[in-house]
Amino acid sequence: MAKEIHIRGVVQGVGFRPYVHRLAHTHGVRGEVINTSAGVTLRVEAPAPALDAFLAALPREKPPLAHIVAVEILDRPVDGYAGFSIRASRADAARTALISPDVAVCDDCRREMFDPQDRRFGYAFINCTNCGPRYTIIDDVPYDRPNTAMRGFTMCHRCQAEYDDPADRRYHAQPNACADCGPRVTLLDAARQPLPGDPIVAAAQLLKEGRIVAIKGLGGFHLAADALNDAAVERLRARKHREEKPLAVMAPDLAAIAGFAHLGTAEEALLGSIQRPIVLLPKRLPERLAFSVAPRNHYYGVMLPYTPLHHLLMAQGFTALVMTSGNRSEEPIAIDNDEAFERLGQIADCFLVHDRPIRLRADDSIARRADGQTRLLRRSRGFVPLPIFLKEELPMTLACGGELKNTLCLTRGNQAFVSQHIGDLENLASEAFFGQTVAHLERILDIAPQALACDLHPDYLSTRWAKAQTGLPVIQVQHHHAHVAACMAEHQLTGRVLGLAFDGTGYGPDGTVWGGEVLAADEVGYERLAHLACVPMPGAAAAIKEPWRMALAWLDQVYGEQLWDLGLPIIRQTPRDKGEIVLQMLRRRVNAPLTSSLGRLFDAAAAIIGLRRSVAFEGQAAMELEMISDGRAQGGYPFAWHPGAIKQVDGAAIVRCLVEDILRGTPAFIVSRRFHDTLIDGWAALCEALRDESGLGRVVLSGGCFQNTLLLEGLGATLRARGFEVYSHQSVPTNDGGISLGQALVAGSRKKKA
Repeated sequence: MAKEIHIRGVVQGVGFRPYVHRLAHTHGVRGEVINTSAGVTLRVEAPAPALDAFLAALPREKPPLAHIVAVEILDRPVDGYAGFSIRASRADAARTALISPDVAVCDDCRREMFDPQDRRFGYAFINCTNCGPRYTIIDDVPYDRPNTAMRGFTMCHRCQAEYDDPADRRYHAQPNACADCGPRVTLLDAARQPLPGDPIVAAAQLLKEGRIVAIKGLGGFHLAADALNDAAVERLRARKHREEKPLAVMAPDLAAIAGFAHLGTAEEALLGSIQRPIVLLPKRLPERLAFSVAPRNHYYGVMLPYTPLHHLLMAQGFTALVMTSGNRSEEPIAIDNDEAFERLGQIADCFLVHDRPIRLRADDSIARRADGQTRLLRRSRGFVPLPIFLKEELPMTLACGGELKNTLCLTRGNQAFVSQHIGDLENLASEAFFGQTVAHLERILDIAPQALACDLHPDYLSTRWAKAQTGLPVIQVQHHHAHVAACMAEHQLTGRVLGLAFDGTGYGPDGTVWGGEVLAADEVGYERLAHLACVPMPGAAAAIKEPWRMALAWLDQVYGEQLWDLGLPIIRQTPRDKGEIVLQMLRRRVNAPLTSSLGRLFDAAAAIIGLRRSVAFEGQAAMELEMISDGRAQGGYPFAWHPGAIKQVDGAAIVRCLVEDILRGTPAFIVSRRFHDTLIDGWAALCEALRDESGLGRVVLSGGCFQNTLLLEGLGATLRARGFEVYSHQSVPTNDGGISLGQALVAGSRKKKA
């Protein structure tokens, strides 16, 4: 009995062929296994019982990093193989093999690295087929050493023997190396001069002295500082021009994390997963880390070491190190040594570098637990380039994403490949990173797009890039439709749903700025059923950075000229002449577009309460409004909508009652809770009314506002209690990092139906 088996999925560079080799010998199966550009092909023969047992065990006992997507089994004539062999890789025309993401160093390698008797003791680049770099070192497929950043390192005879031995854990581990033949770590000062001593020990000593060290990792550089040294962290903030946004920290183990943050079982599992994301964890109070790590925030972003270098560094006696992206504000993370010295030379005191090239940037992923599920807030290292599997096959499409938190998405069949986090497309460096990522993914995935998808906003760099390409149709997708479609794609939903798309800004086809939307949407189109009533957005983009402007816009809606008589802190703190200029802008609609944004209503509420006149990073005012909310307030504020074909929610009534609460002296934490409860109960009631009219009982929650755990959990629970099926993001971000997936689904579906 003989079979030919074609396996697709993540089956290269993960020890799959030696696993098949061992399994074949266990079951007495003869034949061969070979890597192809489509995955792995087996030709096997044995008596029927042995072959059946082999085929049953094949997916069940696979290596930890392997992910099987499809198995095709074909009958073939018996060739009379004498044994079982592993053949050299073959490059075919079809290049559909999936590539493993970069993953954390495994326990076996970590034990060897800390074993003084092991030949790789203290080696900062130890790896095997179960761990180490993948996506960030690959140039092309098949995933063989000549197609990676390791091609410049020739293996010594001992490493080569491991690489050639099917029984060895490092058989065909493409980054395999040791201190005799592989990459090396060097510690340099800001003038690029080597510093004496063991590089890792010396770097640790400098960190303990309060210095800032740039550290080259898997997908780019980190900027590190002792997380217990407030002066060092403040100095890092000042040099990086990152005023208040929380900084990620790395701790050596779970015990250290438990000393400064609250850990649950699910959080422990997430922290220790092979992806090693940054995980948001509630702080222990009083705060144990430097206050400047995450000022006025209830959470730390924490990760465990994931490279051998990280483990060696953390073993030098740190409770936690700040490990923030190695970039200047608004720029992509640095990956090249020369680039790091050029861009980070005014920030870092020294550089812990190595000579293994990084082929593509990959920031740390960020996750949290909310509503009983793991939610990715940034999907990057550890997760990319694994695809999101769609319900149906679509034409090959390249979706270019939005302006902020940009990702791109390429589709092939029923697979959607969402790129790593690219960032905000606001400068030439980010645009170059975007173009590099497009070219890299098209090459390694062998995708030739038949259409381009982009946002409606004409001034987004991603939109302009799409329109500048020639020879391909460009399909523009409305921002909030893309949000809803992204969640539909993730959950493989088809047909119409009620989509609640709540965020800060999105270009509406009517020329207004959308952001508080209820859509009846499917994979192809949408109908706007309801939205937050519009107010002017004085100063346009300036209103995002200065929430007091949105506070004046909403107060003017409610009180007109009488707003100056209100005894609110926001009024007392606003000079009358400056305030009048803003009021004239919004009343005359000069640089004051209308907006239905729920995110801007959050900003206004935060400013009216007195939390934030201006922000240092996107969403800061809304975040702090959520942070102060405490307990369950008695009663909410009125939530009503104007009837019509498109219902408009009366935000002015909410603002009036919120102001009255503040003037009565109601504590801010109660006002915040009432504001949240009003939105939760009110939007749920509106969904009920829309269900009565439309018959739609599935609700999709998407958009940056659903990063607010109070809103996500409260609205989800309320809707479910009222009989709705509720879907929200888990595998892709609810923020604009998921936009490209939605664009790809909509554009591909439209092209398929055309």
